Amino acid sequence: MNVLRIILGDQLSLDMSALDDLDPRSDVVLMMEVMEENTYVGHHKQKIVLVLAAMRHFAETLRERGLTVDYVSLEEHHNTGSFTTEIQRAVARHRPSRIVVTEPSEWRVQAMAKSWEALTGVPVKIRSDRRFFASRTRFAAWANGRRSWRMEHFYREMRREHHILMDVDQPEGGKWNFDSENRKSLPVDASLPERLRFAPDSATREVMALVAQRFGEHFGTLDTFSWPVTRAQALEALQDFIANALPWFGDYQDAMKAGETFLYHSLLAPSLNLGLLSPREVCSAVEDAWRAGRIPINAAEGFIRQILGWREYVRGVYWTMMPSYADANALGASRPLPGFYWTGETDMRCLSEAIKSTRETAHSHHIQRLMITGNFALLAGIAPREIERWYLAVYADAVEWVEMPNTLGMAVFADGGKMTSKPYASSGAYINRMSDFCKGCAYDVKKKTGPKACPFNYLYWAFLIQNQSHLHKNPRMAMPYRTLAKWSSEKKASYLNEAGTFLESLTDKLSSLGGTHEE
Repeated sequence: MNVLRIILGDQLSLDMSALDDLDPRSDVVLMMEVMEENTYVGHHKQKIVLVLAAMRHFAETLRERGLTVDYVSLEEHHNTGSFTTEIQRAVARHRPSRIVVTEPSEWRVQAMAKSWEALTGVPVKIRSDRRFFASRTRFAAWANGRRSWRMEHFYREMRREHHILMDVDQPEGGKWNFDSENRKSLPVDASLPERLRFAPDSATREVMALVAQRFGEHFGTLDTFSWPVTRAQALEALQDFIANALPWFGDYQDAMKAGETFLYHSLLAPSLNLGLLSPREVCSAVEDAWRAGRIPINAAEGFIRQILGWREYVRGVYWTMMPSYADANALGASRPLPGFYWTGETDMRCLSEAIKSTRETAHSHHIQRLMITGNFALLAGIAPREIERWYLAVYADAVEWVEMPNTLGMAVFADGGKMTSKPYASSGAYINRMSDFCKGCAYDVKKKTGPKACPFNYLYWAFLIQNQSHLHKNPRMAMPYRTLAKWSSEKKASYLNEAGTFLESLTDKLSSLGGTHEE
């Protein structure tokens, strides 16, 4: 009895549950490159190369282990459809007794998987994805009955449950969280490490040529592509990060610098999300480095919190809240996404730097996403679904289960506080403190109003005024609202007017999120 075993593009691990009990004499592993997955948003060209190249290398790994792989590539003339159409074709080719797949990471793909049995007449078994510390069921049990969800509470449970950075039942270093030690601005003379990058091999160059031909109008450049596309490369990248960047990651993880995209960040999220690395081995490697005295506790804890804490937490939020979560819009934001999100052509230097580096590398780190592109979208009242689709399109590590909660819940507060306790709204002062972007900007970060004032300054106060009914009872917003209470109605009106005038001046060609974008 032959079994058709499906490996999706973000399941590139030999430990996938879909491969359990595989019989190499009769079973077939199906891997599919399909047009729909590359175009349902206009993904960055480097992101498409990364996924397709990693898939092709993984297929070769399976073949080297003696497995039969039915690999559907985009070069095949009929390939214009979806996973479902390719599953139906594969069933006709192989006549399997059953289909086995590890649970997809995205809601829409899981909906497809649930339809395959009825469409093909072949039994379909959807197995759990054991790559994560917390199963979907585990998170749902934690969330059930809680009035509010907070990552910190979940994170502490995960630390105890998996005994990571623990001294018996107490946190190593005497604290659960060293976040207060992780907010230093970058010294002017800081020596940044040269990061390990990977020259494309012949197989990857073939994919790059394909993407240039088929998706040339998509956002982003290709000539700087250097992401890991194999497990061996991903393991090299992990060791390089621990040795050369992690010791300083804790101190400077929130810092930003013009012309420097990577700084001390791990660059491992794409490999984790594709399955080239497991979160367990990454956390173990970091903890081992700390126990060996090679990195400080604030670096080890700060990084592990991102993997064991945020990454697991947002996955739980996604699967517990979907599908209605995709339409969250608690603040009623409706402004279209400005065209400069695709071009980087704006006089606001911080936004220009973040967007142009994203175009060049398919990457920017979490503070650039949260406190620059996300903060602007929040203050400007950009429609949540538009900014969310932008994030999904432009980053190499953007998969919906992790990107959507980070955007809707954290960046633009569209879920009204279900995921985080406050909006991450900020004036230009924060950006100035954590970066050198304000130097040489067309605007003056110290000016609050007027034609040369930093737009983040008046947009911040206008945002608070416009959303006072939603936010004034939030205890973490008490300080700015006490300040606002002292303002005259005339002063409030002037800030609202200045913000409105600026937002109306954004006459760039607006984005069309259903399509693709010229360089």
